[in-house]
Amino acid sequence: MAPSHPPSPRVELARAKVNLALHVTGQRSDGYHLLESLVVFPQIGDRIALESSEKLELVLEGPFARDIEGPAEANLILKAVRSFAERAGLPCPDIRLTLTKRLPVSSGIGGGSSDAATTLRLLEDFTGTYLPEEELHALALSLGADVPVCLIPEPQIMRGIGDELATGPDLPACGIVLVNPKAGVSTPEVFRSMTRRDNPALPLVPESFDTLSQLTGYLASCRNDMQDAAIQLCGRIGDVLSVLKADSRIDLARMSGSGATCFGLCEPEHAPDIERSLRADHPEWWIASGPLS
Repeated sequence: MAPSHPPSPRVELARAKVNLALHVTGQRSDGYHLLESLVVFPQIGDRIALESSEKLELVLEGPFARDIEGPAEANLILKAVRSFAERAGLPCPDIRLTLTKRLPVSSGIGGGSSDAATTLRLLEDFTGTYLPEEELHALALSLGADVPVCLIPEPQIMRGIGDELATGPDLPACGIVLVNPKAGVSTPEVFRSMTRRDNPALPLVPESFDTLSQLTGYLASCRNDMQDAAIQLCGRIGDVLSVLKADSRIDLARMSGSGATCFGLCEPEHAPDIERSLRADHPEWWIASGPLS
């Protein structure tokens, strides 16, 4: 009889979460900020592999693994596993999760949240137990305000504290370049530095954008209300944006989330060349590119 091979690990890309626009529209009495944001998930991200093991374990590897603070036991991925098992009424599974950390940590592109959401999707497939949508959403929200939006890595509109989600527009073929100056910015500090928190809401989002110029035209009427405060705290964000805006192949450049990662939108065929030229000129920056969806 042929030897049986262990099943291949389930592998998924935990996509970066990019805020194409981020409006801060108010603040609740409990301190949480109210947001409106158009969120997309480019084909750039961390890699998560799940396979059977003799115990629950998390292996960290990849270029940014050493930047993950605290013991592996405290990682949001393991918290997601334990919370899922509890909600699903299952024993905690004996699995090995391998996180290849390719996205910079604390960089405004939701890496940790996307890792947790991707783990939940992998767990549903692995166990064959699919939680009702509301229950999965509540579980994701208990892990962090940005986890629910990452459950479905497609364009979405986030409102409230990030817990109110609506389907986003259809996007045109578009390339994106992500750049982080390898600088961390504290989200609470950015919020504290903001001079206004009651900014206008997002303009009405169309159901679809047929061309890149339609998309960037709409985004030009939007903002990231955290960008100026983040630049005040970390001047290197301003340096990145200056470089992106000076490139004629980039149609729109802006910061994502609370920073320090910035993005440039371009025609798909330009993205690899822009990435190459940025790497040559700024070897000290983290740079990645890919299709927007």
